[in-house]
Amino acid sequence: MEVRSLQLSDPFSLDPHGLCSEMLGVAEEAFKAGNFELAAEIYGSQLDELPQPERSLYLKKGDALALAGRVTDALACYTRAAMLHQLCPEELGILVESIAQNIREKELKLPCAKMKNDNLYPVEENQETSCTKDILQNSEQSLASDLFSCPVCGLLLLDPVTLNCGHSYCRRCLCKRKSTECSSCNIRIKVIVDNHQAPCMDLKVNVVLGSLIEKWFSVETKVRRLSVDGDTLQESNDLIGALEKFNTALELAPRDSLLTLQRAELFSAMKNFKQAHNDADTVCRKQPLWPKGRYVKAQALSGLGRTEESLKEFLHCVALNPEWSSVKVEAQKLMCEMLFPAFENVQASFTVRAPAPYTRLKPLSLNSPNSSPHVDDTSLPGGSKDPAFRLTKASFPKSELFQMKNALDCPIICDLPHDRATKTLGNVLSCLPEVGLKRKRASTSEDAHTIELPAKVIRNDAESQWEEPTSHLAVREIPKNLLDSSDFECSLCMRLFYEPVATPCGHTFCLKCLERCLDHNPHCPLCKENLSQYLASRAYKKTLLTEELIIRYLPEELSERKKLYDEEMKELSNLNKDVPIFVCTMAFPTIPCPLHVFEPRYRLMIRRSMETGTRQFGMCIADELKGFADYGCMLQVRDVKFFPDGRSVVDTIGLSRFKVLSHGQRDGYNTANIEYLEDKKVEGQEYEELLLLNNSVYDQALTWFSSLKDNLRAQILNHFGSMPNKDPDPQSSSSGPAWCWWMLAVLPLENKAQLTILAMTSLKNRLQAIRRVLLFVTRKRPR
Repeated sequence: MEVRSLQLSDPFSLDPHGLCSEMLGVAEEAFKAGNFELAAEIYGSQLDELPQPERSLYLKKGDALALAGRVTDALACYTRAAMLHQLCPEELGILVESIAQNIREKELKLPCAKMKNDNLYPVEENQETSCTKDILQNSEQSLASDLFSCPVCGLLLLDPVTLNCGHSYCRRCLCKRKSTECSSCNIRIKVIVDNHQAPCMDLKVNVVLGSLIEKWFSVETKVRRLSVDGDTLQESNDLIGALEKFNTALELAPRDSLLTLQRAELFSAMKNFKQAHNDADTVCRKQPLWPKGRYVKAQALSGLGRTEESLKEFLHCVALNPEWSSVKVEAQKLMCEMLFPAFENVQASFTVRAPAPYTRLKPLSLNSPNSSPHVDDTSLPGGSKDPAFRLTKASFPKSELFQMKNALDCPIICDLPHDRATKTLGNVLSCLPEVGLKRKRASTSEDAHTIELPAKVIRNDAESQWEEPTSHLAVREIPKNLLDSSDFECSLCMRLFYEPVATPCGHTFCLKCLERCLDHNPHCPLCKENLSQYLASRAYKKTLLTEELIIRYLPEELSERKKLYDEEMKELSNLNKDVPIFVCTMAFPTIPCPLHVFEPRYRLMIRRSMETGTRQFGMCIADELKGFADYGCMLQVRDVKFFPDGRSVVDTIGLSRFKVLSHGQRDGYNTANIEYLEDKKVEGQEYEELLLLNNSVYDQALTWFSSLKDNLRAQILNHFGSMPNKDPDPQSSSSGPAWCWWMLAVLPLENKAQLTILAMTSLKNRLQAIRRVLLFVTRKRPR
């Protein structure tokens, strides 16, 4: 919190003007602590001791008095400062805020709000200020629970555009926004192009939403379009054309406050301030707590030369929306011109009748208007002469503070300019019988407790602006006779949208339907627009509004659609019946099997295995007669990396072997009914022989692998990893030791030979086959 300060070299000395720097420091601390009465008391005592008036002290005392609620006394101080040197509008910020706060509490009966003043309560202001969001105050059209309102303008969606995050906005609102982030989820908007002169060229209207909203709310849509056309014509300076659009729109919606206010602004631009005032006044009577209405009315009154009434409306704006900084500046400027004009040749005759030091000036009682002002000579508790002085909000003797009705008649120790300022301000607020120029001081605390400094307040526009209660207003509802489930049918599967997704070209499909189409061709199935970039980003986000409409208005149809989907997923997740088969290469249990997937049918197959949660599919080699072999290995997906063109690299690992019972197909890829294979276990003497055979073949395999050339060995290790260790119990796994499958994968064997060993359910036979292959490759190795 900053306070107007004086530059003093020694804090404990008197400057050439006779000011006590120590007392001034105490006054600043009292001001910061919120003890404005005490601060004003000290500044007054310092002024009383000066031989010549000090302008900065009058301003500081005026600020303190204004914050203490003693507006009339503050006016006297500002007037004296103005007589020494003309006031600047910036110096009246606290006075404007104090009066606005009084209006807010006394007349509008609203809760107290921190004012946007850098010298008092610093507030971080959102750069999307009230001027861009005040349209949300039109409570007849801005309803938080309404599905059909644009998040930016708060009005009915017009030409809705769905972003890559799934939220929908008016197309025009997106074109006018400088931000490239969605205001609902803060995700970067990727549809905005770099060409700032034509930011709308890539914003395609959501065809489904646009047609449905126009069908359900035809009149309101027409009104919105006329309003937008009027704004566009006004921006292009075609004011007559804009007026025709607004008049036509108001014929369709005569009670629309926003339209009326837009026309009022247009009248002001046309210098027709009388009509502007009539429209704005109509809006203010209907919605007295809408800041934008008060603002437009203030501008119209200013254009009519009714300055005092204009100032009153500006003060109402500040009271209703303390964060509307530009309006507060206008109020300060207007108040400065009205109340404190340039005083010519006043300073020479300006005298101050100084009372006894450390006293407070009191106004005359209304019962004795001709008596002279009296002075309380007793030092106040907590005052500058109190030896037990402390910066607390100590109680003060009650004095007769000015009320509005007696502010015009009570003489105070000041000259004519102050009387004129007081009367002018009285005229401004004369129509507010409940608003006086006095405001309650903050409640006192115990003397032993110091006052905490005001905390920094961070609030947004929606919190700072007052919005009229909307409980009596109806939320938009779809007419039942216009509700048709066929409006929500996917053009690909001809069923109700399930997880609806809107493409950049504006068309809507079920998510799974769209993905299947993009597997085959990177173009929109309807308009054939190239969706390669959309495919590369894989930003398949559900259109939230479309999904919410289906949930809310078609619950039974959605339940049936979900039931079908769940049945499909259940069927797809069955790992014994109609298991998806990837026909490619040999795969073995525990051995990694990286795959490059590019065919559309296998893209679909991999995606389904991920969606069902099984993350599994079968791998078989091709067969000329049957299509694929009768034996294979189940693979589990560990990771998938997608390329911009839709291709992917799938990292899988072998799980278990299976035997094909029957062959089939589904949506272009092969399927099979299968049964899983397990090794037959042996016991006793057979187990002992199996254990010896396992150790012998393992040592033989290790010797062969160690004898390979370094480059060949490095290639094998890079692709298949290190050779697994020998298991203490070779029958611990249903598929046998892992090293056997590793060795079978790296040995130079044809697929048919590998398939024969894969199909064996006897570990003894498998070990013997591997030993024969090792003997063969060892003998064939060139010496």
